[in-house]
Amino acid sequence: MIFCSSTCAAQSQPAPAQTPELAGIAHAAIRVADLGKSRDFYEKLGFQEAFSMAPNRTVTQSFIKVNDLQFIELYPQRNPSDTAGFMHICFESADIQNLNQIYASRGLSPIAVRRAGAGNLLFTMQGPEKQNIEYTQYMPGSKHTNDRGLHLGAKRISQQIVGMGIEMQDTGAAEAFYREKLGFKPIGSLLPGQIALALPGSSGQQIELVQHVQGSAFQFFFAVTSLRSTAAQLKSLQIPFQKQRSTLWIQDPDGNRIFFVKLRQR
Repeated sequence: MIFCSSTCAAQSQPAPAQTPELAGIAHAAIRVADLGKSRDFYEKLGFQEAFSMAPNRTVTQSFIKVNDLQFIELYPQRNPSDTAGFMHICFESADIQNLNQIYASRGLSPIAVRRAGAGNLLFTMQGPEKQNIEYTQYMPGSKHTNDRGLHLGAKRISQQIVGMGIEMQDTGAAEAFYREKLGFKPIGSLLPGQIALALPGSSGQQIELVQHVQGSAFQFFFAVTSLRSTAAQLKSLQIPFQKQRSTLWIQDPDGNRIFFVKLRQR
């Protein structure tokens, strides 16, 4: 008779799948009260609309381009009951099928991978507090891929989204979810009082979990090479800004905060 120690038993079990890297933040989707006003605001910052979705000749989505891999999706408010503000964050994956399977093996419930209207692979999953999390893999022939090298405004105030602040009622539980289920790692926060988590992988991008309070808003974090030059550009555009810690911030027409942080040397 052969006896197997607890160590032997542990070795006989398959090793848990390693958390796949995420290539970065692909986009944030926000609902806006006035699509024209919001589009004009982001274009004033140098970000151009790459394309839009307009079934029945009514625009339902506007894709504002930050760089070839990052976008801001603007959804117009279509019903009085729709609340302007954050809708979801989307992460880019280089192997979305594998990512989907690993999440399912961890007891999560990602929907099956499908091809989205713009032509990329996509799946969604319910995150903390029933917030939707989206994942995409850019595909040849998609609207995003076909636009590479185009609509990159020479006067963009920033060329990269480096983080997003997401409101939560229970930031501790949300942190546990992102760390234990999705493989995010704790790092230093860009703002005091927030929980910062780095995306798995080498993108250097992060999310910040923000305690929900009445009147708070979604946060974008954009990288810039010089805060002084950014302040001068905002002044020339006649856009009011505030200084907070080592950042500058402005508000879009719906009150979402856009922070500018000095690009870190890596």
